[in-house]
Amino acid sequence: MEYWQKEIETLSREELEALQLKRLKHTLKLAENVPFYKKAFAEKGISTDGIRSLDDLRKLPYTTKEDLRNNYPYGLAAIPLKDCVRLHSSSGTTGNPTVILHSAKDLDEWANQVARCMYMVGIRDTDVFQNTSGYGMFTGGLGFQYGAEKLGCLTVPAAAGNSKRQIKFITDFGTTCLHIIPSYATRLAEVMYAEGIDPRRDTKLHTICIGAEPHSEEQRQRIEQLLGVKAYNCFGMSEMNGPGVAFECTEQNGLHIWEDYTIVEIVNPETLEPVPDGEAGELVLTTINREAMPLIRYRTRDLTCVLTGECGCGRTHKRLARFKGRSDDMLILKGVNIFPIQIEKILMQFNELGSNYLITVESVDNNDEMLIEVELSDLFTDDYSVLQRLTRDITHRLKDELLITPRLKLVSKGSLPVQEGKAIRVKDLRKF
Repeated sequence: MEYWQKEIETLSREELEALQLKRLKHTLKLAENVPFYKKAFAEKGISTDGIRSLDDLRKLPYTTKEDLRNNYPYGLAAIPLKDCVRLHSSSGTTGNPTVILHSAKDLDEWANQVARCMYMVGIRDTDVFQNTSGYGMFTGGLGFQYGAEKLGCLTVPAAAGNSKRQIKFITDFGTTCLHIIPSYATRLAEVMYAEGIDPRRDTKLHTICIGAEPHSEEQRQRIEQLLGVKAYNCFGMSEMNGPGVAFECTEQNGLHIWEDYTIVEIVNPETLEPVPDGEAGELVLTTINREAMPLIRYRTRDLTCVLTGECGCGRTHKRLARFKGRSDDMLILKGVNIFPIQIEKILMQFNELGSNYLITVESVDNNDEMLIEVELSDLFTDDYSVLQRLTRDITHRLKDELLITPRLKLVSKGSLPVQEGKAIRVKDLRKF
C-alpha cells in the first residue's frame, strides 16, 4: 500500500487525537483575535485555556453560514488582512455571499490535502490531469489545480463547459485523469459517443474525481461504465477550503476525512446532541490547520454518519458514509421527508432512462404534487405498450422508496435543459 504521507495517514487513534488537541488549542488562540468568537466565548463563559480535551469542544458555540454572511466580508479574519493572499466566496444568490480568507500557508496546506487525496486513488506525477471545474471564486478549479501541481501532474486547466473542446483536450493531450461534476460526466460521455469516440477505446482515461453535487452509487457506476474509468467521490466545501476535505480511497467504501485538518462531529440536527458512530446526523466540522480564518464547530447541513470498523487501505482517519443529502435541501411532501438523491437512485437502475431528469414540486388545489420528468436513453424502442409498462414499473419503485406516488413523465432524449455546470435537479414552485 502506498501513501502520500504515511506517518500522518496511519497514525494511531491516540496519536491522532493528541495531534488534534494540540492543533485545536492553537486554533482557539487564533480565534480569540476574531471579535465574533471573542464575544461568543465570553457569553458562554468559556476560556480557551479551559479546553483540555477534545470532549471540551462541545462547550464551544456553533458557527453557521448566517454568521459568515453577517460578518461579510472580513469580519472573521483571525490575522491581519495584509497577511492574507487570497479569498474565495460562494455564489451568494441571495444576500451576502460567504467569504473565506487564506494565508500563503493555508493555500500550501490545502494543496497538500488535495494531493494526498489524489495520490490515495492512484494518481501520480506521470498522469495528465484535466480539470473541468470553473476557476475563479469557485474552489473546485484552483483547489484541484494546486493539488495536482503539488503532486507533480501535467495539468490541463480546461475549466467548465464546451464539451467538444474538453474532448479534444482529452484525446490530443492524452488526459488520464479528470475532475468533473457527476451530471456533466454523463453528459460528456454522451457527446463522446455522439462524436464516434469510445472513451474506453479511444482515450487514456483511467481515473476521475467526482463531486460538487449529490450523486447516487448507481450514478457513479454508470459513469464508470460509460467512460471505462474508476470514479472516486470527493467531498469539499468552500468554508473548509474547498475540495479535499474528504475523499474515497481505492476501497470505495466511505470517504476518509483528514482529521489532522478538521475535527469531525455528527449531531442530531434538531437537538444538536452528538450521535454515535454509525448513526446518521448533521456533519459539524472544526478547522485545526488554518490560520487566516478558522471556523469553530461549523454546521455544514450535510447529513451523513461516521462508518464503523477499519478500512482495508490501512488509513486510520475516520470515514464518512455517502451523503444522504442536506438538512436544508430536503423536500417535505405530504409529511414525508424526501431527498432528490433517493429519486436518482431509482432512476439510474433503469437502462431505458438517460441521466437527465427534473423534479418539480407545486401546489395544485392546495395539494402538493411532485412531477418527475426524465429523459429516455438511446436504448429505448419507440413502443407505446413498452412505454406504459416502463412508466408503471418506475412509478411503483419510486412509491416504494418515497412512500408517496409522484407523477412520472418520460420524455425523449434532449427534451430537458442541459447544464454544463452544476445540474439543477429540483424546482420547488410552492409558495410558503
